[in-house]
Amino acid sequence: MGLAVATGLAVAASLTWGSADLGPGRVWSALLGGGPEVDRLIVWQLRVPRVVLALAVGGGLAVVGVAMQALVRNPLAEPYILGASSGASAGAALFYLGFLPAIVSRTVSMPVAATAGAWLAVATVFAAARRGPTLSTTRLLLAGVAMSALLGSVTAFVTYASPEPDKLRAVLFWLLGSLSRARWETVLAPLVVSLLSLGGLWALARPLDLLTTGEEPAAGLGVPVEALKRTLIAIAAVATGVLVASAGVIGFVGLIVPHAVRLVAGATHGRLVPFAFAGGALFLLLADLAARTVLPGQEVPVGVLTAICGVPFFLAILRRFGSGLA
Repeated sequence: MGLAVATGLAVAASLTWGSADLGPGRVWSALLGGGPEVDRLIVWQLRVPRVVLALAVGGGLAVVGVAMQALVRNPLAEPYILGASSGASAGAALFYLGFLPAIVSRTVSMPVAATAGAWLAVATVFAAARRGPTLSTTRLLLAGVAMSALLGSVTAFVTYASPEPDKLRAVLFWLLGSLSRARWETVLAPLVVSLLSLGGLWALARPLDLLTTGEEPAAGLGVPVEALKRTLIAIAAVATGVLVASAGVIGFVGLIVPHAVRLVAGATHGRLVPFAFAGGALFLLLADLAARTVLPGQEVPVGVLTAICGVPFFLAILRRFGSGLA
């Protein structure tokens, strides 16, 4: 109930405040189809899609973070450990800065290029970590780190070598995370993917509980461990690719929210998954509201604000768990 009330208040604040403060009365009138046309345009075409995108991306990243932490049994795992963010960044940078072949650039869009880059990165990591029928989580982590470093270098190179410097600011803003591209035609895919990820992981709550005890105990209790790991990787790849393509790289949501929710909901995934979705949606909504209002007349990339919140939290977790993370 607390999350529901807080989310409702955050939605109301996001619809009211921004570069043009409308006030609750004008927002309510615009939602009902009344008031000046400019108010209806601001509310329905700009702010409502942005709120929907924030809820979808925040909730989706949070539940994928829950899945990754269960998969590798490490409290510092988050949605980007498989290299999806670096793959999406590289795909978007290659497309936007004109480094893809002309025939490819004419047939795809930047979100498609970013999604394809994320999926290609995760597929490469999966292939490197697989040995026969088994999938090593240790190799998965190492391959993810290596792939992130490689694709991060690719993004840096094409950004540095771009023949169109005027586009660099737009690419940088996208790489730091932003919800400014939210439109009705762009919010459907992340919303559907986030809700499907929520439903899929909620259905896997019991196997996830058993997986956190270790692979051998989970297998002894009847969990198809290898199939479960593949399912979690597939969900993470699809969700992360679509969400990063929609909003850029927004870090630490999948790290902060699962831990914060565990303090209230406990560690059982039947409660953790839906609470994490709600908490992630609320967290990103508040971060985006701050990004739009902290500097008058300017918009700060929302990924900068989530990092400001996330890094101290990360260090606190690192200190708390100590050598147990090794």
